[in-house]
Amino acid sequence: MEVERIFRNNRKWAEKMASTDGDYFNRLARGQNPDILYIGCSDSRVSAEEMMGLHPGEVFVHRNIANMVPNTDLNVMSVINYAVRYLKVNSIVVCGHYKCGGIHAAMMQEDMGILNPWLRNIRDVYRLHKSELDSIKNTEARYRRLAELNVTEQCINVIKTAVVQEAYYDRKLNVYGWVFDISRGHIIDLEIDFEGILRDIMDIYRINRKANQNK
Repeated sequence: MEVERIFRNNRKWAEKMASTDGDYFNRLARGQNPDILYIGCSDSRVSAEEMMGLHPGEVFVHRNIANMVPNTDLNVMSVINYAVRYLKVNSIVVCGHYKCGGIHAAMMQEDMGILNPWLRNIRDVYRLHKSELDSIKNTEARYRRLAELNVTEQCINVIKTAVVQEAYYDRKLNVYGWVFDISRGHIIDLEIDFEGILRDIMDIYRINRKANQNK
């Protein structure tokens, strides 16, 4: 792809938006007020705003390999903190996708260099659900299920954070787990039981005063 083409496309897009709505860029410049934090995969085939039919300013986006939320990653932890505490988002979405390269790479018994510690987080998800996953004989179906289970586990990691627990008791913030089916272009809601998970893990992960007050 020619870099120059990107700039030409950008100018055409800017002209189109300005001609449709003369105040469009002025509104963007005044600040952002997104309702959703979207945590997704870096895969080039998965464009967050486009697949949701949203526009700039409507969703706060964080992407990494295989949509992970490890508590040791200061990047994703900082994004969650900023989105919840300062942008006051009301929903957090963790969105994985089928045919995820990170999922496939984690299942390969190969030395991936600097990727090893990152992929180990996915292998930990496999370990937690080994019985279910090993019972799926079709490899592609097993990978699809691992992508779904990985989303659920990353949602749990989101729920473990103090800032999310606090926001839940302040304003009923919700966490959702989705999977994007690339072959159909559809988003699938995994319908995770957010409140049920919250109740189940609170005995161990209750780490803020508001959650303690609501025992």
